[in-house]
Amino acid sequence: MNKRRVGEFYEKKAGAFLEERGLRIVCHNFRNRYGEIDIVAKDGETTVFVEVKYRRNTRMGMPQEAVDYRKQWRICRVADYYRMLHKMGDFSPVRFDVVAICGEKISWFRNAYEYV
Repeated sequence: MNKRRVGEFYEKKAGAFLEERGLRIVCHNFRNRYGEIDIVAKDGETTVFVEVKYRRNTRMGMPQEAVDYRKQWRICRVADYYRMLHKMGDFSPVRFDVVAICGEKISWFRNAYEYV
């Protein structure tokens, strides 16, 4: 499988994982010129922007470690555009989560980082 198909597979797996825990998936792969948000979900009234990271093993580090400051900044820019497009006010609650998949183990980091 190529990288794109692997990514799609694990993003769908992460989406199902989140739905089992009560989140409602709004969309997958929301894009603009700054980048992409893997999953946009709702947790009650909170809009959740989720980055999904997969690694077969920890040889290259933990998957969540790949969501560095630069990646967070990009996700926040895409989230700004999403919020503007959907006419969300400045006080609409949002959260930035990371779902890390290492082998078959799934870890969910709620509120993994603040808006950058």
